Amino acid sequence: MERFPIFLCLKDRLCVVVGAGQVALRKAQALVKSGARLQIIAPDLAPEMQELIVQHPTQIKYLARTFSPNDLNQAFLIIAATNNRAVNREIAQLAHERNLLVNVVDNTKACSFIVPSVVNRDPVQIAVSTGGASPVLARQIRMKLETMIPSSCGELATITEEYRDTVKQRFADPEQRKHFWEQTLRGPFAELVYAGNTQAARQMLDAMLANPSAEPSVGEVYLVGAGPGDPDLLTFRALRLMQQADVVVYDRLVAKSILNMASQDAERIYVGKEKANHVVRQEKINDLLVDLAKQGKRVLRLKGGDPFIFGRGGEEIETLAENGIPFQVVPGVTAASGCASYAGIPLTHRDYAQSCTFATGHLKDGTIDLDWEKLAQPRQTVVFYMGLTGIQVISKQLVAHGMSPETPAALVEQGTTRNQRVHIGTLATLPSLVSERAVRAPTLTIVGDVVRLHEKLHWYQPERHVAASEFSRNPVIED
Repeated sequence: MERFPIFLCLKDRLCVVVGAGQVALRKAQALVKSGARLQIIAPDLAPEMQELIVQHPTQIKYLARTFSPNDLNQAFLIIAATNNRAVNREIAQLAHERNLLVNVVDNTKACSFIVPSVVNRDPVQIAVSTGGASPVLARQIRMKLETMIPSSCGELATITEEYRDTVKQRFADPEQRKHFWEQTLRGPFAELVYAGNTQAARQMLDAMLANPSAEPSVGEVYLVGAGPGDPDLLTFRALRLMQQADVVVYDRLVAKSILNMASQDAERIYVGKEKANHVVRQEKINDLLVDLAKQGKRVLRLKGGDPFIFGRGGEEIETLAENGIPFQVVPGVTAASGCASYAGIPLTHRDYAQSCTFATGHLKDGTIDLDWEKLAQPRQTVVFYMGLTGIQVISKQLVAHGMSPETPAALVEQGTTRNQRVHIGTLATLPSLVSERAVRAPTLTIVGDVVRLHEKLHWYQPERHVAASEFSRNPVIED
């Protein structure tokens, strides 16, 4: 390791930036955020640099001229960022002679320090460096870390800093303090902070300090939307909670590739439902979540699409709330949005549809008794979830209530996955499409003039293969 990793305190220290281009601007912006006193030296200023100086008039001093060796007299750190390599080398040589910290853009060998790629969750900072060997690789690693570190991690650090002295007084033994923080930062306290509920987090921390030997009475339930199938559509928060759960309670519509992203140590409980074949009834699922949480477990309730759009998530958290079980809800990309996007069908478009309506293909009592008159309105898109077996009724009722039989319609089968198939027809031909092409669930039905855009806008070309669908354990005909 040729370079020693270090974080410098630059508050009120004089830092000199020679140059005023885009690279110099990025360096100057970072130095200003660190609290440094900045001196910028350049004959001319780019507009962005001028704006930065205007925003920080007391922190930045601008010298409209070329570099002079005397500019280093009071400096703590120097950035050489001119477009003249000879000037940059001169600055580096003078800095080395005076044992000053110097960074020369695009010249690693001339640098006494290099600027890493940083994940900033102030006050938490994660620096990534390749020693100048590959800045692009460092940025790629940083981007991966960005997906793993919650945006409110800095808030967590701030709160723990507030309690450092209190914890030190409560636990004189360093090992006890270490154990306390390890348990605290991987438990519900941290999740409350990540969820933005800092008041409840502080109350929990106070209670834990008052009685550190007490075991948590209940766990927590994470109601997470798994999206329509493509693992890349998961949210950052969903992925983080999936990887820390003790138990995973999942539906049939959760893709296997997504389920595999959950903690490998977590117990898995399948509660999938399909029409007329409920492995576990909804009431039993609600009670199961309560029972698992009361055992002190972190329960991941993983649901296809979005939990609050025909996902019965509302019923589940009602039961959790009634039983005093902590929970949080993580939205997912709902099937209508995901499948329509992957099929190249905008749900709204200024020329075709000014509104969009989501409807279920069968109600709680098994019927399809919908407000057909409202669904048949012009210049809107109607998306039917779980409507495959009722497609004849849907087609017939929409036509009967004024929608043209020639209205464009689409069936998006296993949307966003490698098995996606898009079947284009009209309202009148939907039933025949289902039978002739052996369309299987999960399939989304889209009705409206926006379907005309599919031929022009379809962009997703899934890999064709004969493997079984990644959605189901067994072949099914209705979602």
